[in-house]
Amino acid sequence: MRRRVLLFAGKLGYQTRSFEEAAKRLDVELVYVTDRCHELDDPWGDGAIAVNFESPESAAHRVLEAARSEGVDGILAIGDRPTVAAAYAARGLGISYNHPAAVEACRNKLRMREIFREAGLPTPWFRSISLNPAPEPALLGITYPCVLKPLSLSASQGVMRANSREEFLKSVERIRRLLQSPELASKGENSRQIIAEEYVPGAEVAVEGLLVDGEFHGLAIFDKPDPLEGPYFEETIYVTPSRQPREAREAIEKAASEAARALGLSRGPVHAEFRVNEKGVWPLEVASRPIGGLCARALRFRSDGQEWSLEELLLREAAGDLKEVPRRENSGSGVMMIPVPRSGILQKVEGEKEALATRGITELQITARVGDFLAAWPEGSSYLGFLFARAERAEDAERALRQAHGKLRFTMAPRLAVEHPVTKTMMG
Repeated sequence: MRRRVLLFAGKLGYQTRSFEEAAKRLDVELVYVTDRCHELDDPWGDGAIAVNFESPESAAHRVLEAARSEGVDGILAIGDRPTVAAAYAARGLGISYNHPAAVEACRNKLRMREIFREAGLPTPWFRSISLNPAPEPALLGITYPCVLKPLSLSASQGVMRANSREEFLKSVERIRRLLQSPELASKGENSRQIIAEEYVPGAEVAVEGLLVDGEFHGLAIFDKPDPLEGPYFEETIYVTPSRQPREAREAIEKAASEAARALGLSRGPVHAEFRVNEKGVWPLEVASRPIGGLCARALRFRSDGQEWSLEELLLREAAGDLKEVPRRENSGSGVMMIPVPRSGILQKVEGEKEALATRGITELQITARVGDFLAAWPEGSSYLGFLFARAERAEDAERALRQAHGKLRFTMAPRLAVEHPVTKTMMG
């Protein structure tokens, strides 16, 4: 009998196409639940269930009305915004999934810090800070360096390091402007609070995992070889397998399992970020969804002589067809999220053929379109595209990514011909 899985996605694009391809290979019926106008009758002709993710309970109710009669075998969510609605819908449909409270904790950096502290996990000092009126850091007991973060944005958007009172106040004002931009306000990201926390030094790693009946299975540990020391924290290169010592890798997987358990997560994908130093493994963030963008293409798994993508693995688990968690391939692989050099309009991309010809490079996807306005970090959250590499060792994959990126040339217009107030704000 053909399995039916609901895929909650904020928008349809290159990541959902990867799931479409995986669903075809597995003969799984994929039904989209996506954030779009529900007054129009299937305007894109894709049969998606239209919801508003900013009202997760209402979104879940709409899903129940549309999907209950057809029968549903599983639920998946990609991106942070759809996860809460997916959790509510799963409860209504009687599908095993994460509790809404656990998913909501993953979406709120303040609540996450509180949970980690209560669970006894390594936790930096942190403070909730009101953006209005302007805070006085000395009265809050702020010490430096510290990091300022919006409560629920992802991809390091709005995250800044402050080394002094002056930098602290400038960062607060910059985050205030970002959160007041129409783009974020339309998504409900108009919080008047942010979080300030101690800067944790050390190497940063990402963990991709899968929860099956409450048991955490580590799928991959990614090293982030570029130093993420601030003032902004735009991610670039992920490479695996990790070159951390074996004891450290074991400690990282244990920390990921403990962090997921502390949050109350029980099923499905987990993407987590950690800092590793002489004092231990520090959980930064844990999300109840898979790695974003096209980054999953850096992972391949083998079971019974067959190769699986991460999307296939997650769809099998969601549909209840996963017999055992496969092992990741042993070879080195990596992905570069191609950084935005500066805010502006993308005018030209050159050097693609040269980059693809680099030894070890397997794929290049430029996802930004010529004519698009792209904001650099910390205001930005979108990359120019993705580079992928495979090699015998992780360090060889990393080298290939750097060499290929050096051959790419991006021409950015410094400003719009007619500036919009939002653009001025985003460009600082």
